Amino acid sequence: MESNQYLDIFIDESKENLQVVNDQLLNLEKDSTNLSIVDEIFRAAHTLKGMAATMGYEDLSDLTHKMENVLDGIRQEELSVTTDVMDVLLDSVEYLEDMITDISEGGSGAKKVEDIVSKLKTIESGEAVAEASSEENVNEPTNNSFSIDQFERTVLQQAQSDGQSIYQIRVALTEDCLLKVARVYMVFEVLEQNGEVIKSVPTVDELENEAFDQEFELILVSSEPAQDLQAKILKVSEVSQVDVEPFSLDSKEVEEDVEDEVAATVHTPESSSDTKEEPDESKKAVGNKTIRVNIDRLDALMNLFEEMVIDRGRLEQISDELDHNDLKGTVERISRISGDLQNIILTMRMVPIDQVFNRFPRMVRQLTRDLGKKIDMQIEGAETELDRTVIDEIGDPLVHLIRNAVDHGIETPDQRLETGKNEEGKLLLKAFHSGNHVFVQIKDDGKGINQDKVLAKAIENGVITQEQSTSLTSKQINELILESGFSTAQEVSDISGRGVGLDVVKSTIESLGGSIEIESELGQGTTFTIQLPLTLSIISVMLVVIENETYAIPLSSIIETAVIKKSEIMKAHNKEVIDFRGNIVPLVDLKEVFEVPSDHELEDEFYSVVVVRKGDQMAGLVVDSFIGQQEIVLKGLGNYLSNIFAISGATILGNGEVALIVDSNALIK
Repeated sequence: MESNQYLDIFIDESKENLQVVNDQLLNLEKDSTNLSIVDEIFRAAHTLKGMAATMGYEDLSDLTHKMENVLDGIRQEELSVTTDVMDVLLDSVEYLEDMITDISEGGSGAKKVEDIVSKLKTIESGEAVAEASSEENVNEPTNNSFSIDQFERTVLQQAQSDGQSIYQIRVALTEDCLLKVARVYMVFEVLEQNGEVIKSVPTVDELENEAFDQEFELILVSSEPAQDLQAKILKVSEVSQVDVEPFSLDSKEVEEDVEDEVAATVHTPESSSDTKEEPDESKKAVGNKTIRVNIDRLDALMNLFEEMVIDRGRLEQISDELDHNDLKGTVERISRISGDLQNIILTMRMVPIDQVFNRFPRMVRQLTRDLGKKIDMQIEGAETELDRTVIDEIGDPLVHLIRNAVDHGIETPDQRLETGKNEEGKLLLKAFHSGNHVFVQIKDDGKGINQDKVLAKAIENGVITQEQSTSLTSKQINELILESGFSTAQEVSDISGRGVGLDVVKSTIESLGGSIEIESELGQGTTFTIQLPLTLSIISVMLVVIENETYAIPLSSIIETAVIKKSEIMKAHNKEVIDFRGNIVPLVDLKEVFEVPSDHELEDEFYSVVVVRKGDQMAGLVVDSFIGQQEIVLKGLGNYLSNIFAISGATILGNGEVALIVDSNALIK
């Protein structure tokens, strides 16, 4: 059988079935007595096994078959749903994800599954998983203590590319050691002076609470030789043994999410009314009217339409110049039709944000176990849709913010009980539409942001001066944690301390044309709100003129346009400012910023100003004149012109002229 023609369908449907398995396993852990959940998992796993066998992917089929046996045992009530059982089943899902990802990237899908299959067989036979794990640890002592997720893998790979070494270090304390926490602290202090601790087993919280025997392990990134590190650690008193070995990334399993295709779904208007009365028929009808479209084809369609938008602008300009009624009517009709076509194409490119959200419950589950915390994670608005290009970029920032909330935001059960809270923390991940934007919120009910510590750290790091600190608003203080190199971590952490701060999150979101805001109340929790554009391809702008050059300013950042008198301009800190509705707004002369050549010096009595906003900060952009509002196609400037200050791209206007798009965020200081 020629299987290549079915490969895309196999990959797509395998991902869908595997996502069902993943989601329902997490639901089963919360409601272990609900056997209908097991039935749904079993059906999805059975479908995946059949497809894999048909396509000739034996490792994939074999592992899924062993999962089926365990699921069948649970369904027949011969096996109990324990934490250890769930750990092995979710580990199996990670193996399957890796194999499917390998297939989607052109690989064979082959993988060493003997270890995980052995664990599944152990569960199936009714033996304790821990026993099997301990036997395996005897044979393969290296790396088994650590489970590396995608974020940690990225950090370690970056360290390797920078020429640093990765070590797995095992430290044993003497049997008569009385102050174990103090010795652990001293070991960490030595290591932090010679590298960077990425992860520890037991977790940092467990080490601080002496929830370990005499040994602990950790992963260290360092440029120091192994023998030097060993010698330095052994100098710490009451340390009896230190083993330093190279840590290999090759065998570690990570969570990845590769999406190569999207489904374009066409719904008939009457289908919604039939859904409640006849759910089965509705599902069948929708299934028959759904086709899978390769994303490359949608990209090509979008590119053709973008050219059409440019020509539409040219037609509108010619129509105005000729002032011919029949031509005007035809152009108006073309504009309406192309507007409808634009909405359809953009809708086809929209995909639910749950493609990003669905990876987080399992990640949070693992983090809570590593950190010894109890967290109830809720997801709302997963059906909210975003353009595929935005979806591809938003995953990593969300991973970092969620890890930040779990690690720094939500307290341990003991700490929460001491402050009168429920021992189980709440973490909400929410998405919703508002206007032409999508908002994503990460909200926790943890300890909130300590603004005194933030200010002290910001001054210490040189982010702000002591004088500036006295005039900052509460919101501005919170947002200091988004500045480059800023960190308030007072202790070594599995999650933090990697040199990758929230400034990376901020820069990624702003590169998408979005913004991030922080609200926090000490002792009550923190909310990160991300604002994102629906699409990155076609945007609405205000066209302005500077000398003989045309520039475009995105409407999403504009508050108002105004014409002001020269006499209204004031001076503050040697800068020109205006009073805009009670706010002191600095003026930025775009002619000076972009060094636009001028043939004459003219002291105008009136200034044309575009007032823009970024969060709570505003600026007035001084231009020569306004042209008006227009929808334009956003084009990149290419690799050679990628770092031009305050320019985010360019567009081609209807008259063939190229207009640069102003990045107003870069102009607001």
